[in-house]
Amino acid sequence: MSNNSYNRRIWSWCLYDAGNSGFATTIMAAVLPVFFREVSSAGLPAGMAAIYWGYASSAALLIGAALAPLLGSIADVSGTKKKFLAFFTFLGVAATGCLVTAGEGQWLRVVLLYGLASIGFSVSMIFYDSLLPHITSPDRIDMVSSQGYALGYLGGGALLALNMVMMKAVPGIGGIRLSFFSVALWWAALSVPLFLYIPEPFAENTRTRSTTEAVKNGFHRLVATFGEIRRFRHLFMFLLAFWLYNDGVGTIMKMAAIYGSELGIGMGSLVGALLATQFVGVPFALLFGRLASRIGGKNAIITGLVWYSVVSIGAFFLSSAWHFWVLAIAVGMVQGGVQAISRSTFGAMVPRSRSAEFFGFYDIFSKFSGVAGPALFALVAQITGSMRFSISMLLIFFVLGIMLLRKVDVGAGRAAAAGVSGNS
Repeated sequence: MSNNSYNRRIWSWCLYDAGNSGFATTIMAAVLPVFFREVSSAGLPAGMAAIYWGYASSAALLIGAALAPLLGSIADVSGTKKKFLAFFTFLGVAATGCLVTAGEGQWLRVVLLYGLASIGFSVSMIFYDSLLPHITSPDRIDMVSSQGYALGYLGGGALLALNMVMMKAVPGIGGIRLSFFSVALWWAALSVPLFLYIPEPFAENTRTRSTTEAVKNGFHRLVATFGEIRRFRHLFMFLLAFWLYNDGVGTIMKMAAIYGSELGIGMGSLVGALLATQFVGVPFALLFGRLASRIGGKNAIITGLVWYSVVSIGAFFLSSAWHFWVLAIAVGMVQGGVQAISRSTFGAMVPRSRSAEFFGFYDIFSKFSGVAGPALFALVAQITGSMRFSISMLLIFFVLGIMLLRKVDVGAGRAAAAGVSGNS
């Protein structure tokens, strides 16, 4: 493969991350939740908006997690990773675009469309991530994953900033609706290069002809994978470590704004700090890729987790807006890097012929890693009466994650994956 062809594939893959990150920032994090609470939920009893929003988010998460491994296995045996990616991308884009029809009191429409879009977003990531081991070599996988996260932060942050300006220029529901449409257009447009320039990876079972046969073969191999867990011991040990430390990472992301609000920090500083985290994440995700190439992916992740531990301790002493900005910048320095190198380290230990199936498991652990952290956060706050102790208790997840990660032998994991790939 020529350098031009290789670079085109890499940038096409990375641009998809920039495209779907617009959904994560504008739809999931910043604009739609506020629109739902203040506009679409009009007429609902007090408190029901948050309840319905929580149900929609949880249902989408559970559906995506339930589908992930089986769909991944089917895609592997039938050679349809890109077809699955196209279907769920279309689902996410179409549902997001339809949000422009939502108005006052139409809470059910928003809940259903958000649920469908979230399923499209989360399931599409399985097949997107599964392409990573196929487009680059093991010695460059960390850097490529980091480039994807860097462009994702840049794309998501840039679109959110653009939408904030647009909503000021077009006040009221009109500006918000335009922001929803911009996400659909952004996601769709930046997905095109991937489908044009990245070929479908090699299918393990080229004899698969029918949908029924593909489902049957995919299910049988999924069952066989559970019987081979001992063979992929280091890969599954990495997943357990990932589940622990990613719970801490996810909790900081989810609870930082409410923690700052509880301490009296204004909305302007909270939103500004969120944007700062996005843009700081761009160069530092790339720096983590370089760090991983020098000291190894596992050691780069541990370095980031040590930094997260320092952040969780420092957050205990937060008392003013500028402290929150420092905290946000500190998180941005490691957030994208830890996530990027986690993805590439896992990808390096995955059999290439079974990448979608294994990234289905990765998706499950990624989703359910956000359960224990917020629960511990809330429990400690309830017992102590202070969120300061809650944020510092997240140190437990980082320490336990580091301890388990140190037992992972990435070289042995790669050898096990190469043995399977070599026999496929």
